[in-house]
Amino acid sequence: MGDDDARHLDRPDRVDVLIDFLAPTIEELLRRLDGDEFTTAEFVEVMLGDENAAAAYRETLRLWGEGDRYAKMVVHGQVIPGIMRRSSRVEWLGFVHGGEDDFGVPARWRLLPSVGSGGTTPTSDRPST
Repeated sequence: MGDDDARHLDRPDRVDVLIDFLAPTIEELLRRLDGDEFTTAEFVEVMLGDENAAAAYRETLRLWGEGDRYAKMVVHGQVIPGIMRRSSRVEWLGFVHGGEDDFGVPARWRLLPSVGSGGTTPTSDRPST
């Protein structure tokens, strides 16, 4: 491996940069959630209902660039799930087959028992998978 290859490995991936940027906002929302299970799309709805989280979401889209649709595909499909997979507040339950999300493969998440101190509850009328 040459020096150029090694330097390339030291540079953060753009998705990782956005994960670092948005993680504190998502962790704060997860801390305040009530309920049990939710999908990524439902979580995004909760984010957009919170003024500060919505501003961070919009800034994440802006930072990605490439237009609104492609930015949302990255944020819904990689950034938000990446943050949740690293979080100690939720666990990934799997993909939601037949779920609706125009920007990513729908995933279902479960709040862990130590989480939830009275806050917003994502709701779902879709069955768990």
